[in-house]
Amino acid sequence: MEMQDKIKLALAGLIVAVGIAGFYMIPETQGVLRVLAFVVSLAAAAAVVWTSATGKSFVSYAQESVAEGRKVVWPTRKEALQMTGLVFLFVMILALFMWLVDSGLSWLFYDVLLGRG
Repeated sequence: MEMQDKIKLALAGLIVAVGIAGFYMIPETQGVLRVLAFVVSLAAAAAVVWTSATGKSFVSYAQESVAEGRKVVWPTRKEALQMTGLVFLFVMILALFMWLVDSGLSWLFYDVLLGRG
């Protein structure tokens, strides 16, 4: 990372810190102004980061992620409901199996081996 980019990222952090300080320095009666000061500082910091190499690579990554998301073939409502039903059925069967194993082991240890039944 170049020195210019490090300076830009440090400047962005300083801008956010100033926005947070400004939020707390403005009286509570000026709620809208407090929030506006913080939001403006975030926007200014984002603009500074966007001009750095790190920011540009992040924007490129985000654009590629959106493009990949558009390529996804989403299931129809019927397919989604069928898969959800299968998941619930599997969970119920697994829960029943685990209950049976737990009950069986409990019976074996407490009633048969230890005679506490």
